[in-house]
Amino acid sequence: MFNSISESYDFLNHFLSFGVDFYWRKKTIRKMGKFDPRIILDVATGTGDLAIEARKINPEKIIGIDIAESMLEIARRKIKKRKLNPLISILQGDSENLPFAEHRFDAVMAGFGVRNFEDLDRGLSEIYRVLKNDGRIWVLELSEPGYFPVKQLYRIYFKNITPMIGRVVSKDRSAYSYLPDSVEKFPSGERFLEHLKAAGFTELKRFPSTFGVVTIYCGKK
Repeated sequence: MFNSISESYDFLNHFLSFGVDFYWRKKTIRKMGKFDPRIILDVATGTGDLAIEARKINPEKIIGIDIAESMLEIARRKIKKRKLNPLISILQGDSENLPFAEHRFDAVMAGFGVRNFEDLDRGLSEIYRVLKNDGRIWVLELSEPGYFPVKQLYRIYFKNITPMIGRVVSKDRSAYSYLPDSVEKFPSGERFLEHLKAAGFTELKRFPSTFGVVTIYCGKK
């Protein structure tokens, strides 16, 4: 599915979020930067926007991994255009079966990808495995607002307008119907913190943003 919408993916992300997605990524990276991670893994990197944003905290190395090759090809083009090839490497692979040794990364991050894990707990366990001791996980993910009238307006926009625009622009009838369904099924908020706890993470925190439309989660190994 993500291969089929790869060429329109970035445009739709920016358009459908009214450009606020740039701010969400910046906020995530600013929070992560306070811990000065040197080696960073970006799981479900997609077209690489979060990995590219992470360069601003001056790590030694960033690796992005995703299973959708067409998305990765766009990421590689953006990285090449910005002359970031020595810093950012892009690999095709399964985020639930990471091809890395234990205790490899200072930070592992994921932007709008964790809810697409086929097995959420397995994916989180893999992230835990490849993190160094005292390393941290950072997850930026869509969530449902809980307050009137934002909750009601959000549902109307997300369930009706978003799929319609997505179908017209991407020419994929299913992809942007999948989007609201995946958000609805994702265990956001305190429920996601419980999954992080089950994977072994401690010092769990969550930071809702933009009336709860997205949430930044973090935990420590």
